[in-house]
Amino acid sequence: MSFDVSRVRAAYPALSDGYAYLDGAAGTQVPSAVIEAIADAYRAGIGNAGGAFPASRRSDVILAECRRAVADLTGAVPEGVILGPNMTTLTYRLAETLSRQWEPGDEVVVSRLDHDANVRPWVQAAARRGAVVRWAEVDISTAELPSGQYAGLLSERTRLVAVTAASNIVGTRPDVAAIAAAAHAVGALCYVDGVHATPHVPVDVGALGADFYATSAYKWSGPHIGTVVADPGLLERLSPDKLVPAPGGVPGRFERGTPGFADLAGVAAAVEHLASLDPSATGSRRERVQASMAAVEQYETELFARLLGGLSAMGHVTLYGKAARRAPTAFFTVAGYSPREVAERLAARKVNVWNGDNYAWELTGAFGLRDSGGAVRAGLVHYNDESEVDWLLAAVAELAPDGVR
Repeated sequence: MSFDVSRVRAAYPALSDGYAYLDGAAGTQVPSAVIEAIADAYRAGIGNAGGAFPASRRSDVILAECRRAVADLTGAVPEGVILGPNMTTLTYRLAETLSRQWEPGDEVVVSRLDHDANVRPWVQAAARRGAVVRWAEVDISTAELPSGQYAGLLSERTRLVAVTAASNIVGTRPDVAAIAAAAHAVGALCYVDGVHATPHVPVDVGALGADFYATSAYKWSGPHIGTVVADPGLLERLSPDKLVPAPGGVPGRFERGTPGFADLAGVAAAVEHLASLDPSATGSRRERVQASMAAVEQYETELFARLLGGLSAMGHVTLYGKAARRAPTAFFTVAGYSPREVAERLAARKVNVWNGDNYAWELTGAFGLRDSGGAVRAGLVHYNDESEVDWLLAAVAELAPDGVR
């Protein structure tokens, strides 16, 4: 298909404010369908789940539909969809639960490529249990995470391998399937951070080999809800802390407190929105999501090439990362300016970008950027277009010192 970005942009009210939203790596805007789904849930009246009255039954339906939608997005099953406030909270919850099975001397493997939310919960859990932390290192010249190194990192004592499906600052997409296969070969579990990958590519947790796959709806045009998907049989073997009267089955026993039911309605609407991005796609919602996200990946790849080409041609810009497979995220510095100053200059020209370490604590440290303010991050999503990329490039070009272009 020819990706109709004008049609897509028309679905997002916020995009009419005159700004170029190139901050999608930190969170996306939401389409009207999501806004209306949340509002409609409140208009209809909702109650807590499990009650005998209609408002409660409406919440039960919303919850069930949200699980089905997330399953369609990721290739999981609804019975394995854990919902919560955000990925970080859920990952800490899983780290607390899984680490109860670890013994002193057991091993956990984390990577320098990851967002800290898929590093620190495991490092801290390992410290509590006397487990050993092993690090997968990044090739700084390319920002690749070589999968071959895992053979030397894993042993019969490895209990868990945590790895990202895409770096949230440089976009690197490591070979998760190979890493997961290596983990499984020694009997370890693989916990995959899919937060930055899910908005950009079709997701199939089975093909990835992920035992746990975490993602956040606000990164793919939904509200601030996090989710972790897993095989229900695996979840049955785990016993998280919970209130005595709280649900005892899975996935409910992993979900602490009453959820925001209206926001869950927004999650389902966001998945339906993603499924509609290729209007020619047919079949089940899962099939339409896969087709639409394949179209998104192709469109964003072409748009990202325009962004990278423009930045790399500027002598006053230093780009970080050049992995073979990337999500459309650029991380760069501008000579003569701190990353915050660049972000402020661009904001004055109505271009939204992020600056700092963006919670990629280990990777920005490896790049030598963390203590000097990190770098500037421009992240594309499916509603960005060529005019916004050119807008950013023109604004960055204006920051060149005299005689440098």
